[in-house]
Amino acid sequence: MTSRLNPYISFTGSARQAVEFYREVFGGELAVNTYGESGMAEGADADKIMHGQLETPAGYTLMVSDAPPGMDHTVGTNISISLSGDDAAELRGYFAGLADGGQITMPLEKQMWGDEFGMCVDRFGIVWIVNISQPAG
Repeated sequence: MTSRLNPYISFTGSARQAVEFYREVFGGELAVNTYGESGMAEGADADKIMHGQLETPAGYTLMVSDAPPGMDHTVGTNISISLSGDDAAELRGYFAGLADGGQITMPLEKQMWGDEFGMCVDRFGIVWIVNISQPAG
């Protein structure tokens, strides 16, 4: 897999409606994982989207999620740029470069879903999220 760069939009409970709307507009295949499926939430928050990904026939990839409770969410600044792939050295290098002069908000480390994941804000105030896929085992 090569590295991929795409938008990642966060919502506060309307991610499902938004990504279904985007699927109506662009077409494509939609994959959704909820906080409940991951064991991270119960009750009303269980059905919120932890990660949604729309792959369109035109080759666009759009990712969405519902911000977890307690996480800052401001409409207008609720979009970040996602870098993902399986070339760990390349993606770690991008993460280090983007964080240089900026701020690491979540260190690049192995997560409960098995991949390495991290977040940073570059020196220009842009939020970047990096996910390094682990080989299927």
